[in-house]
Amino acid sequence: MKRSSSATVCISIPDELVVTPAAESSTVIDMTGEQKGTVLVTGGAGYIGSHTVVSLLEAGYGVVALDNFTNSVNSAKNESVALKRVEEITGRKVHFYRCDLLDKDAVERIFKAHRIDSVIHFAALKAVGESMTNPLLYYKNNMIGMINLLEVMDSLGIYKMVFSSSCTVYGEPERLPITEENPTGNVTNVYGRTKYFIEEMLKDAVRADPKWNIIALRYFNPVGAHKSGRIGEDPTKQFTNLMPYISQVAIGKKDVLTIFGNDYDTPDGTGVRDYVHVMDLASGHVAALHKLDQEHLGLKMYNLGTGKGISVMELIQTFERVNKVKIPYVIQERRAGDISSMYANATLAEKELGWKAVHSVDEMCEDFWRWQTMNPNGYKTEQANGHH
Repeated sequence: MKRSSSATVCISIPDELVVTPAAESSTVIDMTGEQKGTVLVTGGAGYIGSHTVVSLLEAGYGVVALDNFTNSVNSAKNESVALKRVEEITGRKVHFYRCDLLDKDAVERIFKAHRIDSVIHFAALKAVGESMTNPLLYYKNNMIGMINLLEVMDSLGIYKMVFSSSCTVYGEPERLPITEENPTGNVTNVYGRTKYFIEEMLKDAVRADPKWNIIALRYFNPVGAHKSGRIGEDPTKQFTNLMPYISQVAIGKKDVLTIFGNDYDTPDGTGVRDYVHVMDLASGHVAALHKLDQEHLGLKMYNLGTGKGISVMELIQTFERVNKVKIPYVIQERRAGDISSMYANATLAEKELGWKAVHSVDEMCEDFWRWQTMNPNGYKTEQANGHH
């Protein structure tokens, strides 16, 4: 698509999407009477993005969201189905723009249309397997998207950002649990390398200009869904995440779950991960933003996880028990780039952000299954029924 035409796609927004005069003034009063600013959420229509928008609105922030729908579902009117439901859940409005961060002019216009105080940056390509077969796409999208965003922020004097990083920056850990002091950079896949390179880029940006105030959140494995069952994970690509795959087998859309490798050096031979409820992650972003509002940190990294490793087999068995379903599975060879075991030490986030994961694995399984059964075809369930 020619550059000029993609810019118009981004910014010719139907009037009905821009509905909140209130959000134009960046002063939003929360329940305690405290004034909160307006946050731009990139990738706001995605899985973690949409759940975080719920928490932001409930905490009293105004939200402007953008997304290009690479990893999320749009309605016929180019709205985000997830964010429409977020508005229902919270009773608050979200300004939404369909926009790609590679279109810098369009990004700048969105900033100029609102008084943005801070940014939460989720937007990225995120499939590990795809990143290995199409590395340049991942470098271009994830790195240049971030550079465009930082340049626009800098030109407008906006320096507060929460960046969605990942535990993949640690590679195969030398010791467990993983603290923020663990070395980064020995990354096993291209997706993780883009996160690592962006972290390094942020270090250099902050060194060069101390006005930046940035928190990078390295999260472990997000699962679960909002307890309403209205929003959840709806993968637009081949399933790479375990929970949606388990759920698809449970609901009968897939015959059997494939477990990659049962010969790892773990208690039951299957890979161990730190699964964290998506609403805990959402509250982590609000806690990080609150910290940036109160204090100048330069750049600070925090792990977001539960601190407890769960094996693939344990997760399957918990899902079966909690939801009273059967998950037939087959074992295959390990996948290239997969590591055996990783879980977080998340005490720094607890100490400095006042954040702690509170949802159990049972809740993660229960909430995800509620989302799956209420929305057997994900957000497309709604389009199929012709609802708006």
